[in-house]
Amino acid sequence: MSYRLLLPLLLAVCLALLGGCALPHIVIHDDPLTPKEHLKLGMAYEAKGETSRADAEYRLAVRQEPLAHLYLGNLLFGQGKLGDAEDEYRAAQKALPENAEVLNNLAWLLHTRKKAPAEAEALAERAVSLEPSRPAFGDTLRAIRAARSQ
Repeated sequence: MSYRLLLPLLLAVCLALLGGCALPHIVIHDDPLTPKEHLKLGMAYEAKGETSRADAEYRLAVRQEPLAHLYLGNLLFGQGKLGDAEDEYRAAQKALPENAEVLNNLAWLLHTRKKAPAEAEALAERAVSLEPSRPAFGDTLRAIRAARSQ
């Protein structure tokens, strides 16, 4: 075989081998955690005071776990981000209209913001009617009614 034929063939083989090894490959992995697992992880981070990590986990969970809106709302409320907390509570209320805790927390947020007192009272009444044995819900309703009577 002549060098004129061997050199291009050798060059082609080398380029093929180098090209296959040198090119970057993008691999996309599915999230190994379920939305409920992200929610639980967020709760664990929040309990440890790692609020930024909790926030991130709750935001991953809300895609498919409506209850995560409640937890994210609670986190935001605690950080004083009341507008964002209200958005999360309203998303939770839309997805979970019979969840007494969602109703109570939204009512308390509205009361805290001195916003929509009639709506806050109606939400608190509904929360109490759904779970009358929860003292905190009765406290929310009494505080809202006291503020409205002044």
